[in-house]
Amino acid sequence: MSHPHPELGAPPKLPKNGLRVTPLGGLGEIGRNMTVFEYNGRLLIVDCGVLFPEEEQPGIDLILPDFTTIRDRLDDIDGIVLTHGHEDHIGGVPYLLRLKADIPLIGSKLTLALIEAKLQEHRIRPYTLEVTEGHRERIGPFDCEFVAVNHSIPDALAVAIRTPAGMAVHTGDFKMDQLPLDRRLTDLPTFAKLGEEGIDLLLADSTNAEVPGFVPPERDISNVLRQVFGSAQKRIIVASFASHVHRIQQILDAAHEHGRRVAFVGRSMVRNMGIARDLGYLRVPAGLVVDVKTLDDLPEHEIVLVCTGSQGEPMAALSRMANRDHQIRIVQGDTVILASSLIPGNENAVYRVINGLTRWGANVVHKGNAKVHVSGHASAGELLYFYNICKPKNLMPVHGEWRHLRANAELGALTGVPKDHIVIAEDGVVVDLVDGKAKIVGKVQAGYVYVDGLSVGDVTETSLKDRRILGDEGIISVFVVVDSTTGKVVGGPHFHARGSGIEDAAFAAVLPKVEEAIARSAQDGVAEPHQLQQLVRRSVGKWVSDTYRRRPMILPVVVEV
Repeated sequence: MSHPHPELGAPPKLPKNGLRVTPLGGLGEIGRNMTVFEYNGRLLIVDCGVLFPEEEQPGIDLILPDFTTIRDRLDDIDGIVLTHGHEDHIGGVPYLLRLKADIPLIGSKLTLALIEAKLQEHRIRPYTLEVTEGHRERIGPFDCEFVAVNHSIPDALAVAIRTPAGMAVHTGDFKMDQLPLDRRLTDLPTFAKLGEEGIDLLLADSTNAEVPGFVPPERDISNVLRQVFGSAQKRIIVASFASHVHRIQQILDAAHEHGRRVAFVGRSMVRNMGIARDLGYLRVPAGLVVDVKTLDDLPEHEIVLVCTGSQGEPMAALSRMANRDHQIRIVQGDTVILASSLIPGNENAVYRVINGLTRWGANVVHKGNAKVHVSGHASAGELLYFYNICKPKNLMPVHGEWRHLRANAELGALTGVPKDHIVIAEDGVVVDLVDGKAKIVGKVQAGYVYVDGLSVGDVTETSLKDRRILGDEGIISVFVVVDSTTGKVVGGPHFHARGSGIEDAAFAAVLPKVEEAIARSAQDGVAEPHQLQQLVRRSVGKWVSDTYRRRPMILPVVVEV
């Protein structure tokens, strides 16, 4: 198995008979999925998603793939294939289309409807091409065949990309639910046919590669939901992804069965469920769904609220309810259902929300205490089965953290894929398929691009480090006035601390140290304000570290008179 090395340089020119694969997101992380395929100077992109920030990225709204490597080649892009409508696969599209709005988007009906609604908010009218399973479409030099896969959102597709260099198959996110709610199975016969034709490179979903066995059917959740609905005395509040149509369908069915009305809460939830209903993916009995504004007219035991926030997102509806910062107030006896998995990295945020809800008297039902979620990703048993059907010549695990990628690679090896034909890459690592062999040839820039409000890419790692220091250690400002002629202190130093845990009066102890340091520099002929600021920063920083074992941000201001 080959894997990246830190000494990797820029990739060489792509051989004439080669297919280049460059993942710009989704490898080594859960989210930000984006893969660029290149043949004969033309580019095809599969997915363009976002990653949601963690606690150590304060103030960040979204994290995008880095478009640097394709920014100067936008005219070479023949299309963007979207495998399904989850945010980690389509959320970055508006930011890419800001650079070139007429790049064609190719996807299924629901996927395109969801991205078109998102693009409308960005005032972009895209060029789209709707495809269905079994559809074969020529996109530049790429002959693309679309294959039905089962996932936690309707209309998900895998894509087989044929070129003279060979066939690459990208699974997107998939599982093998044998009893799907929409009766749309992962199309194993087509994958078997592709395997017989010869899959030269298989890019396979790794998210659940560590989990043994098979994912339980989605319909298993229905009985658990009926039990929860049957025992709930007051309101029921369900938090789910705003795109999990199958899960919402089960909620609607349970509510209808128990004589409750349903209201959607949150802009994305209202928008997505409206789209799903209008396109026929969501079956809604007449009179079941009501506007949230009418809830005051209904008794508590007839109310179901469906909202976002299952991952503890601070601005989502459920988090705001837990913090008493929402029009809907949690009261004793409410039942809250978190109908989703925990995305790695979100555990603390989710448990904080659970604790907040419990504090106000809610009965919180979640994956840890009830079977209210099944995964949308194939487990190890399904992946083994899949590899035996596909018989790939080369395997490249995608969509997962390092442990998932490694586990997926091991599964491929067990089914007979030669270890030297299994490529474990990470974001930015370039893989070439030449003469039937996939290998790593170099690396391109593929760092995080942060979205902070209207700012895209302006926030750097240095900025985030400053934010973390401010949040963890606080800030100390020091104001000093010096004589421009003599360099002596004529005013201050004045200290002001916020969030550092140090009282202003305590700075009397460091006053002489700062004055002495400035006087010494004046004797040495150092009087330039910037140099004096660095001197003040070092003096105060050393004192704070020695005295309090802390490292707050120190902001010195030196003024000459």
